[in-house]
Amino acid sequence: MYPDLNLFIGGKWRKSQSDMAVLNPATEEEIGRLPCATQQDLDDALEAAVKGFALWRNTSPRARADTILRAARLMRDRQEEIATSITLEHGKPLPQARLEVIRGAEFFEWDAGEAMRTYGRVIPAAPGHKFTVHHQPVGVVAAFSPWNFPMSQPARKIAGALASGCSVILKAAEETPAGAIHIAKAFEDAGLPAGVLNLVFGNPADISGYLIPKDPVRLVAFTGSTTVGRHLSTLAAQHDTRVLMELGGHAPVIICEDTDVQTAAASSAVRKMRNAGQVCTSPTRFFAHESIFDDYAAGFVERAKATIVGNGMEEGVEMGPTANERRVPVLTDLVEDACAKGATLATGGARHGEKGYFFQPTVLLNVPDTARIMQEEPFGPIAVINPVSSLDHAISQANSVPYGLAGYAFTNRADYIDQLIDRVEVGNLSINTLEASMPETPFGGVKSSGYGREGGTEGLDNYMDIKNVWHSATIT
Repeated sequence: MYPDLNLFIGGKWRKSQSDMAVLNPATEEEIGRLPCATQQDLDDALEAAVKGFALWRNTSPRARADTILRAARLMRDRQEEIATSITLEHGKPLPQARLEVIRGAEFFEWDAGEAMRTYGRVIPAAPGHKFTVHHQPVGVVAAFSPWNFPMSQPARKIAGALASGCSVILKAAEETPAGAIHIAKAFEDAGLPAGVLNLVFGNPADISGYLIPKDPVRLVAFTGSTTVGRHLSTLAAQHDTRVLMELGGHAPVIICEDTDVQTAAASSAVRKMRNAGQVCTSPTRFFAHESIFDDYAAGFVERAKATIVGNGMEEGVEMGPTANERRVPVLTDLVEDACAKGATLATGGARHGEKGYFFQPTVLLNVPDTARIMQEEPFGPIAVINPVSSLDHAISQANSVPYGLAGYAFTNRADYIDQLIDRVEVGNLSINTLEASMPETPFGGVKSSGYGREGGTEGLDNYMDIKNVWHSATIT
């Protein structure tokens, strides 16, 4: 069920002069050959996007919404086909891939509704004068999506752009291209005009370096690492191009002494291992009050050990492989560094099995602040659990990294909740749940985790220009 891999430019599918292998990370077997865009392909995509924008910006919001909703229904109808593709290329368990397809469709459905609510306003003025504010699509969007969520990450970028009236050139991840290809197929079948959505693949530095300086590109929308995000922001700034950045995280979890310890521990372990920990909002640094630390850590370790690791196509598997062979030595190094500096390895810490890019569910206890993992996002199935003496201590530890994408807490005390809301430095705070966002809520980070928001009523703001109009009844 893995699709034929092609570029999508100007409403047409095409191959290219060079290609690369796409591997199944659970088996290390080649499952497809992905075409890499040439400079001519990128020029064609830019030309198509300019023509597509001229048409799409003048399409009524309701007509845009209808097209987006038709495509979303096709994605729902094709859930099994898309989910199977995702599991084959990414490795996540098939049930999780099915949920990702639905989540991707929900992004489109929400933003389709928002397309009809890009309201302006009238500002009171003196007689004979009228001030009005208009929201207009910014133009061609160069979007870049990562490999960890092959369907829902491209969906966030495409949904906001299309709902706003923009056209898109999406550079999706080479490791996991099928999700974006299925999205493009759905929009093709839904009747999206040619050139409004274009899909390319290839060397990320080459494509971003070529597209971002081009005059038609008015917005760069990127999800990925903070290091790459800074580079792209610098490149965009040299050309006065707007950016939307959703960057790395290192999410803290504060476990207060009043919570249901065992329930919180089991929930934390399950969520930590979801997607093999390869989630920008993955809970990673767990700070448990010292009075419940032992019980919480024991419950977490017990559930982590019980995680069923294997090929995502197999029944009952809870955690698949990491995305590529590069991840395993990186994770191993982080564990070894922490242990060398005094941390206790409670479980895991090494490669799982001999075939595929699997890593054991891993828990580190009493990790010193000097360990690399206390500052570096592992992006894998590794949890750090440390004791804290008070809520003040926990919040201080939570805020001690340069990242601020998501944070979590378990407590039922109203005074604690008020302090968490006021003081934890993140763009998304969840209390008594480890869900970070929904399509109807704004998502994004603070500090080094980026700027701008996707989703919610704020989600289209980055894709719109704001125009003020002053109309005088007489010449003044």
